[in-house]
Amino acid sequence: MLKKDKISTKINFGSQSFKKYFVNTSWLFSEKVFRLAVGFFINIYIIRYLGPSQFGILSYAISFVMLFSVIASLGLDNISVRELVKEPDKREELLGTAFFLRLSGAIVSLVLIGITVLIISESSYNKLLIFTIAFSTIFQSFNVIDFYFQSRILSKFSVYVRLFSLLITSILKLLLIIFHYELFYFALVTTIETIIMAAGFVIVYRYNKLKIFHWHFKKERALQLLSDSWPLILAGLVISVYMKIDQVMIKRMLTDSEVGFYAAAVRISEAWYFIPVAISTSLFPAVINAKKISEEFYLNRLQKLYDILAWMAIGISIPVTFFSKDIIEILFGVNYLPSAPVMTIYIWAGVAVFLGVASGQFLINENMTKVSFFRSFIGMIVNVILNLILIPKMGIVGSALATLISYTMATFAIGFLGKTGKQLIMMLRSVFLIDLIVLAIKQFRK
Repeated sequence: MLKKDKISTKINFGSQSFKKYFVNTSWLFSEKVFRLAVGFFINIYIIRYLGPSQFGILSYAISFVMLFSVIASLGLDNISVRELVKEPDKREELLGTAFFLRLSGAIVSLVLIGITVLIISESSYNKLLIFTIAFSTIFQSFNVIDFYFQSRILSKFSVYVRLFSLLITSILKLLLIIFHYELFYFALVTTIETIIMAAGFVIVYRYNKLKIFHWHFKKERALQLLSDSWPLILAGLVISVYMKIDQVMIKRMLTDSEVGFYAAAVRISEAWYFIPVAISTSLFPAVINAKKISEEFYLNRLQKLYDILAWMAIGISIPVTFFSKDIIEILFGVNYLPSAPVMTIYIWAGVAVFLGVASGQFLINENMTKVSFFRSFIGMIVNVILNLILIPKMGIVGSALATLISYTMATFAIGFLGKTGKQLIMMLRSVFLIDLIVLAIKQFRK
């Protein structure tokens, strides 16, 4: 163990370690930026083509499925990556077990969706859309291959797969618009994308001279993974509720068009959420390795991660706030102007989301998954209650306000749950730009 006074917490930009993580992050960012650009272009045409009412129905169906999607994933994503980093020699066992568990979860989620749509008496057409989209969860089981590439800091292979599936489905969506296809086919493309992605993951896995037929299920490993992930499953359930329940509640309390206006604003506001995921996914292995050196080094790297994400979120939110009306009118047309005030509020929820992703990684590394559940549960309860109160009074603007408040409370609740009070201080330090101000003062004095 190195002595504290010999540890440098400065980033060594010339080190091989930094270059490795930088290249990995660059691949992730390149893919996400390209996806953002293509997605913006395609979504603009889809939203304009379908109109507020039809787009509202599609968004409702997607949100409905998302409420159950966490059951399919079983909260195994980050847990599996963590175990693959710790035990790379157990690759076949870990991937095989995770695949079987995710496939089982997908089947259970389909059954629960079926029961739910019967209870709430959905229309036949809405049922068709919901089940068409829900079927994609089966093929998402192959995403476990991505866990392997994440653990090996080889994200470029996952990027190849996702970009290829994006290009194919983007072309399909454009053809649907050009030839005036109905709403159902846009839902079908959602499932087609997961099929293409599943096939792509299998191909690149084989390209790396690895075979999925070597995977095997182990009961003891499954129990161990579920033991660690069950709080994340519960956390994921409540996250799904408080991230998607707003559109479901708007559909039930208002109109399809109101869902469309709200969903259009959400699409733009949440388009940036790839940033914290890409950065945290790529850089958190470096944060984990820092703990092997010292707690000080570990927390210093974590603080830098919080700083980067908070500054980015604020930097995005400020211009969107001032130009929300212009953005909506340029992208979607005057028919969607009711989306502008929603986006002005909703965009600021990104600050909590960015920090929440990084702090969530911290909780997983510290095996404090119960804290993840409790803070998400707080956010869900607050969101549902505020939506019930604010939607009747303020419409979709009230729902956006409920989202902002609940996201913020959920993220910063970490300071009041368990032995994580220091994380609240670190995140507040980032939000108030303390390190940025200190850096600016140092530069000014030079």
